[in-house]
Amino acid sequence: MILNDETVKKIKATVPIYPQRRSCILPALTLAYWQEGHLNDDIYREISDILDLKTVDVASAASFYTMFPKAPVGKYYIQVCHNISCALLGADSLIDYLAQKLGVKLGETTEDGLFTVVTVECLGSCTTAPVMQINNDYYENLTREKVDQILEDLRKQG
Repeated sequence: MILNDETVKKIKATVPIYPQRRSCILPALTLAYWQEGHLNDDIYREISDILDLKTVDVASAASFYTMFPKAPVGKYYIQVCHNISCALLGADSLIDYLAQKLGVKLGETTEDGLFTVVTVECLGSCTTAPVMQINNDYYENLTREKVDQILEDLRKQG
């Protein structure tokens, strides 16, 4: 078992809240992600067993959401929007800059384990494009200078 007793208990507690067990999938994935920092096939199977659902239903829900990395990531999970609004305002150049500055390709983690950079379709902040989300925090109206400052501040935090 990957999921600890506390996470399993919390997942089971979602069942009476929703009219259908399938509605518990997203909360269960979130709880598993909070515990493990990523999701994988073994976790999907455990969730499907807990909720008495098909594994394919759990896996398909997880694959839809970019907020659930499918492999271990760095301490700071950087998701950069590259959808139309962000792209038009320089996201592609910022993505290249970030990757070069950190010495990684998209999806890779820096050697020190601090940063993983990925692109996502939309972070829902088009009016403040370009935007990125690092863990649970949004960074908006990005420029190279802002990115440099953000990375410097995060490195100081360790």
